[in-house]
Amino acid sequence: MIAAQTTTGPVIPHFGGGSRCVVDNHAFCWDWVNAHWGDTLQPALVQHVELTGVAVGIGFAIAFSAALVAYRRRWLSGPIEGFSALLYTIPSLALFQILVPFTGITTTTVEVALVAYTLVMLFPNIVAGLNAVPAEALDVARAMGFTRRQTLLHVELPLALPAIVAGLRVAVVSTVSLATIAAFLLPKGLGYPIFLALKEPSPFRTEIYAAGALAVALALAADLMLVAARRVLAPWAQRGAA
Repeated sequence: MIAAQTTTGPVIPHFGGGSRCVVDNHAFCWDWVNAHWGDTLQPALVQHVELTGVAVGIGFAIAFSAALVAYRRRWLSGPIEGFSALLYTIPSLALFQILVPFTGITTTTVEVALVAYTLVMLFPNIVAGLNAVPAEALDVARAMGFTRRQTLLHVELPLALPAIVAGLRVAVVSTVSLATIAAFLLPKGLGYPIFLALKEPSPFRTEIYAAGALAVALALAADLMLVAARRVLAPWAQRGAA
């Protein structure tokens, strides 16, 4: 960023620009946001989306596979859920420290930690959704000659979809929040502008508020998209709730 040079007010090396709002570190400076959208905020937002998308995608694949196994072999459900809950109890910074000797200071370290945290939200919801499928629906499927695979694809998963999406909503919003911690390890995501602003002698409030607002907006947008997807894929669930 461009260094701010001024003879009055604080010298703020990281803030960039030279407007009075920036130099005096007002609560929010739109001119700074406009000037640094392309080189600071937008790249951080894209990185945050990537961190979240990869973590939730891999986490869902693992949780979904484990849930299908636990659904068929019920005794596995408790141990898997307990293991995922144990991972969630490890503070993120501590988990980074544990992983660094194995994966280094890399994006992989961040993603492994984020994936681990998604499991405790995804796995129980998928299992709960499958277990909540009415026995009558399964009886009808068997009477129609459905195979086990056909029953899973055409009966059990569609009926479990609302619970699965509910787990996804919690996982996505939580991952958006947790991904900001990645800035302590890598210069990536919306946490990095916040981290840089906090390192200044007088933390630059505009950068903190702008990056924080983008993180909140991202979480809300992702949640709304999942709600819309649920309404499209399972309209019957919405009618039933009403």
